[in-house]
This record gives sequence, C-alpha cells and structure tokens, in this order.
Amino acid sequence: MSNCNHDCEHCASSCGERQAESLLFEPNPGVKNVIGIVSGKGGVGKSLVTGLLACAMNAKGYKTAILDADITGPSIPKMFGIRDNVLSDGHKIQPAVSKNGTKIISMNLCLPDETQPVVWRGPVLGGVLKQFWEEVDWGVTDFMFVDMPPGTGDVPLTVFQSMPLKGIIIVTTPQELVSMIVAKAVNMAKIMNVPVLGIVGNMSYFECPDCGKKHYIFGESHIETAAAENGINATAEIPMIPGLAGLCDEGKIEEADTGKYLDDIVGTLAKI
Repeated sequence: MSNCNHDCEHCASSCGERQAESLLFEPNPGVKNVIGIVSGKGGVGKSLVTGLLACAMNAKGYKTAILDADITGPSIPKMFGIRDNVLSDGHKIQPAVSKNGTKIISMNLCLPDETQPVVWRGPVLGGVLKQFWEEVDWGVTDFMFVDMPPGTGDVPLTVFQSMPLKGIIIVTTPQELVSMIVAKAVNMAKIMNVPVLGIVGNMSYFECPDCGKKHYIFGESHIETAAAENGINATAEIPMIPGLAGLCDEGKIEEADTGKYLDDIVGTLAKI
C-alpha cells in the first residue's frame, strides 16, 4: 500500500505486507539448530557455502539438512546430484537424501521440470517456506542450513521472523564493497535479534599448485577487518579451487576436499 507505515499491529487492513508479517511457523522439535546462510548480493557463492557447510558438519557425525529457501533460483539439488521429485507418504513430504545422508528440500524437487520458472509474489513464497518447514519429515536433525536468496527482501525477512534461527553465516567476496555488504547483513541480523556466527569469504585467492603462493586476483581480502568491525569471531576464506565448480555441476559436492578452509566456522557451530 502506498500509504503504509509498516505498523501492522495497529492497522486494520489485510494487505500483502500484513499477511507476510503474520506468517507464523509451527515449532519443529526434531530440528535442533537452524543456521541461515545469507549474503548482501548475488553471485558470491552462498549456495556453495551452504552445501559445503552441510557436508562438513555431516562428516563430523552430525545429522544435517538443507532447506533451499531460494525459491526462484534453487541450485542445491544440482550440487548434490538429486533430480527426482520429492513425494508424500500421506502424512509428510519425504525430503530427498544425498549420498552421505543430508536431507534436502528445494523448489526444484517439486516441479515437473527443473527449468520451469517460479514467478510468484512474496506472500506465496512465504507460504512455500512454511510448507517446507512444517510439512517435510525432517526427523531428528542436528543442523539445518537455510540457503537464502540474496538481499533483505521478502524471503529473508520471512525466515528471520518465522524460523527459530540460532544464527547466520554471511558469505561475501574480496572486493572493496565487502564492508558495505557485510554491514547490511549484520544490521538486518541486529534488527531481527539474530546472532552473526561467522563470515565466509569465497573466491578469496588462488593458490599456485606448483609453488603454493597465494594470488589475490580480486584484491586483498578484507574479511578479517569486516569481522573485527562487527564483532564477529569466526571467519573462513575459500580459495578459487580448480575443479570445484565441475564437481558441483556433476552433483558431486560431497567429494570436494574443502573442509580445512571451514574449520573455524565448523568449530563455532559445534559449540552451539
């Protein structure tokens, strides 16, 4: 509404914004820790980090799951080599399960054709998230990673307001605007009273396979500075790894040897 003051509590109108505000998710006691993976802009590798963190925690013996909240641009199933549609057993939707046991739900697993576009407005997207949270048989899950679309729009807002987030992980890249992008995500987390658990810098450098020297192709990383400025303790830098994109395209992300780059983040999650 053009004259909306966003004070839904004292407003009698039933507009789309009010419906989004009032969307409440039922408790899901089987899911112990919900971690949001966010970014201030697209193309930084947020879905990649979501998949790698799920794999890393799974390798540590935790029961992991991924809720792909990027409804209009899902990519998680492809990374894990999952193509078959999810089905219901008459009571709950059964999530897809990766080779190593990570449970996954994504819009691409609900479409007759994975190339079919999803052209929906915010309130409808929020309803899908509610179904993914409430109507999927997550069983006992130690860590659920929620892969969010970039920015601070309808879907991230719904996740922040409606799901029991233990914290978020911010994903970014080394360019100069990193401080601004991180600040936006941090400030949104503060408004929603959600802790920022760590920052991951993707494509931080290229390490020469012959001499081991690090080449900062996109400039020196500012991850540590951004973390210090915002009081964030855990950081990680993922280099540009030859073959990693190929593994993801082939649905073999679980074969990627990247755990060592995420040790600080994984250690922080294990302490929750």
